[in-house]
Amino acid sequence: MSLNPFDINNTLLAKHAQHVVLIHFPIALLITGAAFDFISQCSKRRGLAEAAYFNFLAAAISTIPTLATGFLAWRFALEGQKLKGILLEHMVLAWTSSLLIWVIWAAHFRARKRAQRPPTYRLWIEIMAVAIIALTGHLGGFLSGVNGPG
Repeated sequence: MSLNPFDINNTLLAKHAQHVVLIHFPIALLITGAAFDFISQCSKRRGLAEAAYFNFLAAAISTIPTLATGFLAWRFALEGQKLKGILLEHMVLAWTSSLLIWVIWAAHFRARKRAQRPPTYRLWIEIMAVAIIALTGHLGGFLSGVNGPG
């Protein structure tokens, strides 16, 4: 394996590279959407609520390839090793994070469809989702070797 950072084969065909790149999208979109939503709740600015909605939509959609490449990374880069310890926790939290992102988007979609403000309990779900996705990423860092031995 070449250590050249500009080697296209290593970049595109590495067994886990796509997951490592894609994971940043749902994380950033969820956090940004939650920030816009909290600010829109306090300021009653409709434009920020719209921005939050579209961030949550993009975050939800981006979970699909992220979960798929995560599964492939487990299957090929980690050779399908038994799900236990940090790997099991990472996978459970990843699926939980994705589910919460879809729930948040659905709450916003439903309210938007009815021309209402989303229910206020969604803010607690957003806080929980941000915390869980942060923990998921932290554990993923251990699996990839970024946060310690991988």
